Amino acid sequence: MKFTAEQIAGILEGEVVGNPQAEVFKLAKIEEGTSGSLTFLANPKYQQYIYSTQATITIVNRTFEPEADIFTTLIKVDDAYKSFSKLLEYYNQVKLMKSGIEQPSVVSENVTYGENLYLGSFCYIGKNVRIGNNVKIYPNTFVGDNVIIGDDTILFAGVRVYSETEIGNGCTIHSGSIIGSDGFGFVPNEEGIYSKIPQIGNVIIEDNVDIGSCTTIDRATLGSTIIKKGVKLDNQIQIAHNVVIGENTVIASQTGVAGSTKIGSNCVIGGQVGIVGHITIGNGVRIQAQSGVGKSISDGDIIQGSPALAYNDFNKSYVHFRNFPKIVSDIDELKQQIKQ
Repeated sequence: MKFTAEQIAGILEGEVVGNPQAEVFKLAKIEEGTSGSLTFLANPKYQQYIYSTQATITIVNRTFEPEADIFTTLIKVDDAYKSFSKLLEYYNQVKLMKSGIEQPSVVSENVTYGENLYLGSFCYIGKNVRIGNNVKIYPNTFVGDNVIIGDDTILFAGVRVYSETEIGNGCTIHSGSIIGSDGFGFVPNEEGIYSKIPQIGNVIIEDNVDIGSCTTIDRATLGSTIIKKGVKLDNQIQIAHNVVIGENTVIASQTGVAGSTKIGSNCVIGGQVGIVGHITIGNGVRIQAQSGVGKSISDGDIIQGSPALAYNDFNKSYVHFRNFPKIVSDIDELKQQIKQ
């Protein structure tokens, strides 16, 4: 996919200084630029590289004036960093701009879908599925019966969406994620043999939710597991049955949330956090990485540790913990002095 300096300037409302027909087909750091690449200069620390870069086109601030000869075509904009980010977004949209149903694919009876559907090869779409406009479903994806998928949602290759799941508008689910698998529900008898409790609920994912690769969200035993709008989940996260995650909460990789826990809005949860079931975590909570959360947390708390403590208490305690051998030695010495 090639773009000329003139085309890029049009997208960014910029001014070309150099060859308007210069073409690029790849992106590069300014210090690693080669022929055919597009780069940008926003940080003054990297200004030295604009005189040596071999990048064909460089996006710069309007205030930039070269102090020596340059070999790259410039596109001057109000804010080089924001403009480059805008261009990345545009490029990504163009790259994902696919439509049509590839074969082989299976589309079952009573499936409805909107405009500009892309359905990659080797996909399976179950009965009574409803798919909105501009949905992209990449190859080797499974969508079970009675699933609802909203407008502008993307399911990348290898996603598995079990029956009855509801996915909102503008969601992105990355490869290998499983939505709506059975919750971990078993009950032992007198002999200690476990029998499965049927999981007959579903998963509801609201609008503008991002779910990373290989994340699993279990269906509810009864009712719904709910991921509310604006939530961002990293790769390799486990969300158990009947969990509710509030709006705009962000959770980092390898975190596990046990069943029926309610997490509030605008929380930030670090990586490798473990959260027990049947508790409530308030709004605006911050949980530091590798914490173990065993009880409910009030709004706005910041916690760390396993079991987790208030963040400031953890730091104070850790100072003493590091000095623990010396503290024990001092106590032993005091005991000896008392005996004498």
